[in-house]
Amino acid sequence: MEINFRCNCPFTSALDIIGDKWMLVIVKQMLIENKQTFKDFTESDESIATNILTTKLKQLEEFGIIIKTKLPNNKKSNIYLLTKKGLALTPIIIELGIWSDTHLRDLNPNIANGIGMELLRTNKAEFERGINQKYREKLATINYIKNSDFTS
Repeated sequence: MEINFRCNCPFTSALDIIGDKWMLVIVKQMLIENKQTFKDFTESDESIATNILTTKLKQLEEFGIIIKTKLPNNKKSNIYLLTKKGLALTPIIIELGIWSDTHLRDLNPNIANGIGMELLRTNKAEFERGINQKYREKLATINYIKNSDFTS
């Protein structure tokens, strides 16, 4: 797939890849909500249409942000996993959460406000470490951590 970037600006180039309204939602679902199958994504609160989900998953795979594979014990179902490049989006997801918590509560008073948000407010570094550790443990349990896409 050829990617047509609008210009040579690094910010705009990043937005050309992840600036679509669904791309970071899917990454967030994988990272924080443990979504990994097509069915998992379709059952999420965000209600992404299946045709859009299919397109976005393919794009994320083509960009090297996720891989599509199969579980060792279930060769029928596809699962989607974040690559090292995908995990590197963690700080962006976290900063969006902090920005939303700070600036959007007046517009959306129903924004989540549980233990996770409290940790995010009080110790962003610990929140990020916890997310990354949990995801890497998940990868290790399904024997994909050895794949060079996931090693640091």
